[in-house]
Amino acid sequence: MSQNNPFESARTQMKTAYTFLTREYDDLFPILLSPDRVIEVSIPVKMDDGRVETFTGYRSQHNSARGPYKWGIRYHQDVTKDEVMALSTWMSIKCATLDLPLGGGKWGIIVDPKKLSQNELEKLSRGWVRKLYKYLGPLDDVPAPDVNTNGQIMSWMVDEYSKLVGHWTPGTFTGKPLSIGGSLGRDTATAQWGLYVLEAYLKSKWDTIKNKKVVIQWAGNAGLHMIELIQKSGAILIGTSDSHGAIYDENGLDISQIVSLKGDKKSLTEYKGGKQISNHELLELSCDILIPAALENQITSENADKIQAKLILELANGPITPEADITLFSKNISVIPDILANAGWVTVSYFEQVQNNANYFWSREEVQEKLKLKMETALHGVLEMAESKKVMLRTGAYVVAMKRILEAMKVRG
Repeated sequence: MSQNNPFESARTQMKTAYTFLTREYDDLFPILLSPDRVIEVSIPVKMDDGRVETFTGYRSQHNSARGPYKWGIRYHQDVTKDEVMALSTWMSIKCATLDLPLGGGKWGIIVDPKKLSQNELEKLSRGWVRKLYKYLGPLDDVPAPDVNTNGQIMSWMVDEYSKLVGHWTPGTFTGKPLSIGGSLGRDTATAQWGLYVLEAYLKSKWDTIKNKKVVIQWAGNAGLHMIELIQKSGAILIGTSDSHGAIYDENGLDISQIVSLKGDKKSLTEYKGGKQISNHELLELSCDILIPAALENQITSENADKIQAKLILELANGPITPEADITLFSKNISVIPDILANAGWVTVSYFEQVQNNANYFWSREEVQEKLKLKMETALHGVLEMAESKKVMLRTGAYVVAMKRILEAMKVRG
């Protein structure tokens, strides 16, 4: 894939959407194009062999006009400052699209966590909090897990933060285990929300997911849950992938075998049956629904004209570049954008924050009910805007979100 700059992609998307807004926000819009604050820190860690290794980390706080900064902590060897700024920008848009009282933020550390021991991982996580705790808080900045981070890492971080401020403050981090204030329903929230959005969108077109041929790029946490959910809904999975490669079977893949392989932390290259293909080939398969669930910049100007899916649901963040968006739109391939399609986890993260601050917790059924209601309201608003402006869904979502953010900035002065 080409090395597209994700932050420039985010800025381009905002500039495109702003043309559909009134000029009353002209003085404020340039502020929205850049983060409020970007912090770079060095985190020294004493490794198990006695040497000290220093890791670089970034924190981007994009906009807090509507509420505390919110989004995940990413541990990955390819993290860049531009990526972190882009993801914080997309988070501001996502929260406003859903009408959540939150703004966008993002953490990222340049590290391959698979090369660290559990002890080294804990030291890195606690060291990260010590560097940035003054900027955090349940009413200021509320991080959550993202790529290569999980409930255990959140546990170390909230413990370290609470020690530093002198009192137990669970609402500063979300995505925690249930035993220390996590929310029911978060484990499957991204995939469950994605399915809700997909089914509601198809229903708006007088269609259904049943018997649709589906390709899901990346059988990771969200992708694997989605694989299980779409099977229960009556769709047929014909292709999926992991970091080692992809598998394809026109007649449908064996879901139980895929779940078993990933549960045992094995590669899909060990799948028995079907055909082994590349990730590039996977994206270009003929299918009804394509669900990118990996990283950014998967569909670009280089391969957009080869995409054969009829509908794309972005379960990953930023998998389609602005140039590719235009190509897909011209080919009448509808895209349900990430800021709407994968918003389940941030919605349940918000629910967790609310429950922590109130010290009162909801049942799984209550969480699912509130999740579905939020999705239906958000989708209706985006569809209405896109249809009225005759634009793609992504632009419609950006118009809805940016108007809310800019109006908040305006009235706050």
